[in-house]
Amino acid sequence: MKSPISHRAEVLDHGTRVITGPGATFGTDALLLARFVQPRRQDPAADLCSGCGIVALAWHDAGHRGDCTAVEIDPAASALCGASVAANGPDAAHIHPVLADLRRYACSGPEKGRYAVAACNPPYFTGGCRSTDPRRAAARHADLCTMADVAACAARLLRSGGRLALCQRPEQMAAVFAALCAAGLEPKRIQLVRSAQDKAPWLFLLEAQKGRSPGLRWEPDLLVRGGVPYGPGRT
Repeated sequence: MKSPISHRAEVLDHGTRVITGPGATFGTDALLLARFVQPRRQDPAADLCSGCGIVALAWHDAGHRGDCTAVEIDPAASALCGASVAANGPDAAHIHPVLADLRRYACSGPEKGRYAVAACNPPYFTGGCRSTDPRRAAARHADLCTMADVAACAARLLRSGGRLALCQRPEQMAAVFAALCAAGLEPKRIQLVRSAQDKAPWLFLLEAQKGRSPGLRWEPDLLVRGGVPYGPGRT
């Protein structure tokens, strides 16, 4: 499959191709998220705010073959996910790009309560400077997708005990915990990501479970240099 000149194909560790384009690329945070919580081989899984589908495709690259729904509000980004699925052949047909607004997704119907795992790499910013590119602004700022929206959607999708993984900036930690707990998703495991041991964390990874009792486990800090994990906390 030949991609348009503005598109490019990235290749993951085990050969999975990820087609990206302007406004729909991925970074280290998405790859760390996909590694932090992985579905079992046949688990039904959901990739929320999927963009080009990187988390769903990274799970596939690691061996996941259960139904995987990639929910994205941007038509161009969702189309890139579909192109990646096609580029990887029939083996990737278990990934289903869905063009939808997660604020209204799975409010009724068979999707409710069927997923074992969900992940979300949400918009990080609630204020500050905004990009003049509307697509980039929507991806980075929480105008169309707040943490409460993510938590509510995950609570609808997940079965009892189902796991939600997400990544976010450390300054948003209190708001993330509050939104998850309000939706019945209990934070269970957390890991800080740093560029060096003596540097402030620039990201945290969090796993929550639906309908479980309190009890949070801190993982060793994950050190990332040049996009590559190193040190004792690497996954």
